[in-house]
Amino acid sequence: MSPANTDTAASLSQAIDCIPQGIAVFDAKMRLVMSNARYNTLLELPDDLRKVGTPLFDIALFLGDRGDLGDGDAARLAIERINLLTSSPVTITQRPNMDGQTLEFHSSRLPDGGLVIAFSDVTARVKAERALEQVNLTLEGRVAERTVALTRVNAELETARAKADAANHDKTRFLAAASHDLLQPLNAARLYTSTLIERAKSTGLADLANSIEASLTAVEEIMSALLDISRIDSGALKPAPAPVAARDLLKRIEVEFGPMARERNIALRIVPSKATLLVDRSLVGRIVQNLVSNAIKYTNPGGKVLVGFRQRGNRMRLDVIDTGIGFNKDQHLLLFAEFSRLERGARMAQGLGLGLSIVQRLVTALGLTLALDSAEGRGSRFSLFLPVTRTIRAPTELGPAPVETNFGTLGLKILCVDNERAIIEAMEGLLRHWGCDVRSALSLKQIDREHLLEGWYPDLVLMDYHLDQTSGLDAIEWLRHNLGGHLPAALVTADRSPAVRALAEERGIAVVTKPVKPAALRAAISGLANQGRRPEKRVGG
Repeated sequence: MSPANTDTAASLSQAIDCIPQGIAVFDAKMRLVMSNARYNTLLELPDDLRKVGTPLFDIALFLGDRGDLGDGDAARLAIERINLLTSSPVTITQRPNMDGQTLEFHSSRLPDGGLVIAFSDVTARVKAERALEQVNLTLEGRVAERTVALTRVNAELETARAKADAANHDKTRFLAAASHDLLQPLNAARLYTSTLIERAKSTGLADLANSIEASLTAVEEIMSALLDISRIDSGALKPAPAPVAARDLLKRIEVEFGPMARERNIALRIVPSKATLLVDRSLVGRIVQNLVSNAIKYTNPGGKVLVGFRQRGNRMRLDVIDTGIGFNKDQHLLLFAEFSRLERGARMAQGLGLGLSIVQRLVTALGLTLALDSAEGRGSRFSLFLPVTRTIRAPTELGPAPVETNFGTLGLKILCVDNERAIIEAMEGLLRHWGCDVRSALSLKQIDREHLLEGWYPDLVLMDYHLDQTSGLDAIEWLRHNLGGHLPAALVTADRSPAVRALAEERGIAVVTKPVKPAALRAAISGLANQGRRPEKRVGG
């Protein structure tokens, strides 16, 4: 070898010794060609195994005898190790040494069949990987524990929610039943009081009778409001949008609140509309009732209330405008709070301040928009935005708009059916005071048993809904079957559910809610009387 080649080889050997990995090269016969210092240091080989020409097997056998390759026969372990390093063009393996270090070996076959082995101490990396693995295992365990805990909590929440839903359902059902039972005697009291008011006119008892009437009205409003709030909050009210003629909503407002406005000397103006709305008739009707009732309550005698629709894009805006006491912007939120009333309003009308709270709940449940504008001392405008439909025509309500009539001159024959004797007696007294010929019964069986309809044909029927053996709707159908399908009828009930009202409307039956308001009852009777009489048909015993 020339001096230049010798210098190059020496420089290459020094460079390889500086590499931090251990490196060894074996020829095709697996004999050591060269190795660097790091190779010999990491393997801790004796001097005789570091010599050029040393067989790879001898090195592996030494390591096997020393225990580096594990337990077992050293020769077998040496052969297995050599086979592992030479079995593929490139291999990567790890094994510990006697000092507890972990060595990672990279072996590559040379084109002439030789072998290059490079390895390094990866103890720190392996420890870090194991630590990370342990952290992951711990984390997975914690996640599993949290998942189990979360699943348990969710199950407990679901059970609690189910119990709460059941409690809400039971509460709503209880309130519905309780309200019916409570409204029955209240209805009788209202009817007796109405008769007393009629007879006490121009006497010293008139003021006392009116005070009793006002107290009963306050009790009714409180009960109705609490029942409505319970139904809304429990989700018992399920909106059922359908085409509704705007004129039908307005007609109901005129019928129900016309007498109240006249009594207070307030000009109630209803602006007609031909629009067809896509709304839940009953629930939207309840909103409008509360808005109009408030407008009349808080408007001084001689004032005005205007109710009408305006087209606004693809919606109709129902405005309820009054010239009442009004309020300032700082009082807007207070208006919709439960049991909250403005001082001036509390002086003008009785109540608990639940009307607008119910309105807000219904507006939210129906997904509608309610806007308001008011000036203190000048009046208010409540605007309800309602969707419209043009593709479907709304069904027309039966009969013309009822008008109030002097019942003392009509001579109407009225059949009253109610399972409460006190209500029957009170209704008879009021109707007879109005000059009506009244026959009454507690059930259909009594009508049949006592032959009440023989030789006597009613102009209309006032029927309770909750009878002992059948529903009022079925009882009206029975009467119509025997007397003629044209028989005008009104369902007088304490059940205010939308389902009952919908069933009645499907059969062309008016609904009067208990406790009965004399003005509403007069309006309903007037509407039924306008449907006309038919020839009598006798009912056999």
